[in-house]
Amino acid sequence: MALVPVNDLLFKADKEGYAVGAFNANNMEIVQAIVEAAEQENSPVIMQASQGAIKYAGLEYITGMVTIAAKAANIPVALHLDHGTDFEQVIKCIRSGFSSVMYDGSKLPLEENIAMTNKVLEIARPINVSVEAELGKIGGTEDDVHVADKDATFTDPNEAKYFVEKTGIESLAIAIGTAHGQYKGEPKLDFERLEKIKNLIKIPIVLHGSSGVPDEAIQKSIKLGICKVNIDTNIREVFVNEMKKVVSEKTSEIDPRKILGPAKEATVELIREKMRVFGSSNKA
Repeated sequence: MALVPVNDLLFKADKEGYAVGAFNANNMEIVQAIVEAAEQENSPVIMQASQGAIKYAGLEYITGMVTIAAKAANIPVALHLDHGTDFEQVIKCIRSGFSSVMYDGSKLPLEENIAMTNKVLEIARPINVSVEAELGKIGGTEDDVHVADKDATFTDPNEAKYFVEKTGIESLAIAIGTAHGQYKGEPKLDFERLEKIKNLIKIPIVLHGSSGVPDEAIQKSIKLGICKVNIDTNIREVFVNEMKKVVSEKTSEIDPRKILGPAKEATVELIREKMRVFGSSNKA
């Protein structure tokens, strides 16, 4: 089937009390793994590409791979730009065929973030492309986006209410204690803050930096209003570790398919497990 807007998936998830997984698609094998997992779990799925992935693989390749995978799939698939900090990059993704984009103006002053988000919405809404925004600074590093621990700030509930009122944004990424990349310890999520924000804004809320967050914490956050959960680092870990295992056990192997194939299969199992945690299995 054709790519679907993320809004179509999140509004249903919000109503029914589960979350849709958003998995970063960095190469062909990972794209295949994401779709295979979603098919096996009968789950809706969001494939997303960061600015770093686009720089690595090329915008046309990313769009082409995901579009082909979606057309062959029997479950709804969305293609989303993850952390689009550059307005021109956001527009290029919309023109390329992305069904959803994130404009990340979290490092900007509040009013400037609102103005730029509205600029993106003005272009995206008439052509049914979903838009995600971010308020609060999520620590850590994801490709080209880096926020030092000292600069990370939690989302203010009243600012979130004001932001949504001034933009009418359809989904909002918030900062409640998660971080991008690998955690050095167990993250502590501010569930009270999440609950306050959800009571004030009444729209789907997005949790970034979810790799390494305990399943119980993820499930509690979903009960409190999280409808989209982003996973990237866990995929990288499983994919690369399986490649290393194959190479170490079969030192003379020179066929990339026999190295990348097992990595893809390990990734399928990881993503299936995440979908079950998110409650999206059999929700397609």
